[in-house]
Amino acid sequence: MNQEFLLDNGFWGWMYRILTPVEWLMTQILFYFHKAVTFLGLPEVGASWVLSIVFLVLVVHACILPIFVKQMLSMRKLQALQPKIKKIQNKYKGKTDQASREAQSREMMKLYQENNANPMGSCLPMLIQGPVFMCMFYVLSAISYIAEGKRTSLGAFDQATAKQFSESYFFGVKITSNFVSGTISDKIVIGIFVFLMCAAMWFMQFNNMRKNLARETMEGPQYRVQQTMTWVFPIMYIFSGITFPFAVLIYWLTNNIANLLRSLWQIRTFPTPGSPAAEEKEKRDYARENDRRQKKGLPSLEEEELAKAKELNQQREKEGFQRYQPSRKKRKK
Repeated sequence: MNQEFLLDNGFWGWMYRILTPVEWLMTQILFYFHKAVTFLGLPEVGASWVLSIVFLVLVVHACILPIFVKQMLSMRKLQALQPKIKKIQNKYKGKTDQASREAQSREMMKLYQENNANPMGSCLPMLIQGPVFMCMFYVLSAISYIAEGKRTSLGAFDQATAKQFSESYFFGVKITSNFVSGTISDKIVIGIFVFLMCAAMWFMQFNNMRKNLARETMEGPQYRVQQTMTWVFPIMYIFSGITFPFAVLIYWLTNNIANLLRSLWQIRTFPTPGSPAAEEKEKRDYARENDRRQKKGLPSLEEEELAKAKELNQQREKEGFQRYQPSRKKRKK
């Protein structure tokens, strides 16, 4: 181990000093949840710290979920506004002068405000999760240095607490070890965690492209770029994952599984209009409505449509099929 914690220096040191409140809060959540599970009978060293890491992930996702739902609702509003947005864009198409650009911007902002839609809403969960992951990486990486007395305390982690954390093992691997410094058995376990972490990320992106893209967008160069990125990001994380402490991989795998489950729920509940997932949801909603009607003794949707068609046909037969043209009144001379 280096004598100096490198993340405390240079640009990253400046960045992490800004995020100190988040780091402090994270250490408190880890510390007090650890206290809670040890009070229930778990040993102070070992699985109790691993469960604390998992709990931290759940806390982060619980905080993000309301924002995520709001983002989904906002995206649906934006999708419903697409015809009006395209109309404004066509109105100013080819106009590059400053006045036209400002007028287009004003009309777009007015449209968003009148419909309570936020085009930047989809970025909020990522803007929250990004700093949280950075802080988690920093905290879990710093613990080894705190335990060795090479760094000062961080939030709830003094030297004694850091030593206790550093002595914890999970699947036979010390949670402060990484792939490079670990034994052969450590490398196997860490390799499996990296594989599962990347597999969860890949499947989430693959499933989203397969089920939650409108069919008309599933072609062209942009779609091929998206397909390529589905493989690029997981492969990139393989190289970074083998350098991270095992505790970070535990956090990362748990986080990716939580993201995958949330993505599956999103695709099922808030699918993109025109996508295969939207077609499946329409069929489910149709079947669910028929079941509801059957339980209440009401006619099914098919029977209701048939009754409306018969009623319309009878009305047309009664009134006749001939269409009368309105007569024009004569003007007075």
